[in-house]
Amino acid sequence: MTFVRACLFNLCFVTLTVVMGIAALPIRLFAHGFALRYAKLWTRLSVAALCRICGIRVIVTGRENLPAGQPCLLASQHQSAFDTLVWMNLVDRPAYVMKEELTRIPLVGPMLLLAGMIPVRRTDGPKALRALLAATGQAAADARQIVIFPEGTRTRPGEKARLHPGIVAMANHTGLPVIPVATDSGLRWSRNAFFKRPGPIHIAIGPALPPGLGRAGILPAISAAWDELSGRFGKAPSEDNPVDNSVGVPVIDQDGLQPPI
Repeated sequence: MTFVRACLFNLCFVTLTVVMGIAALPIRLFAHGFALRYAKLWTRLSVAALCRICGIRVIVTGRENLPAGQPCLLASQHQSAFDTLVWMNLVDRPAYVMKEELTRIPLVGPMLLLAGMIPVRRTDGPKALRALLAATGQAAADARQIVIFPEGTRTRPGEKARLHPGIVAMANHTGLPVIPVATDSGLRWSRNAFFKRPGPIHIAIGPALPPGLGRAGILPAISAAWDELSGRFGKAPSEDNPVDNSVGVPVIDQDGLQPPI
């Protein structure tokens, strides 16, 4: 059943992406201002398909820690491609920091740029950092919530990876609050995995890090916050024998309400 569900979701996801990518041509040509709203619709439909087809529930806690309509830096763990979708509809005006190669994907890549995502060419060294800070400043001025994955790549649940210092430079450059986010999405959609396993995905949003941590304090504070937030998930089921306790696959927050995903 898990295999069948994965096949159905992948077929749905590819079809949705191609159809909406082609339908986005008028936006690319004539209506750039609609790009973000269109991208949010694509990701909302994609996450809804994932939940309905694969039996996944998204449980969000700590939404009160998000500054309503204000710019911030969201320092999120990165375990799954799911993480690159879900934030599009958890905040008002998201802007992902992403690798520049993604902008070359046919149909999708041009829309990422029009929607205000922040590509980084990691091989450019100091030049890449300068471009990142300039784009971060522009996103902050545009009241965007900037999503960055300090691990730099997808990791397994519980795996420790060295955090990259780009977020430190971004925080110092803009003065924006840094909000740590932990997830266990890798239990359901692991790195480079075809299978999507049924059950809950937790997203825990912590309070903003205290100001004045300095360059040496931000990365350890993010890591410590992730550990604390992850501890709230409880004992995670084994990836080899997950518990299928998903019924109706709603997207819920800590108060049992359904946010707009």
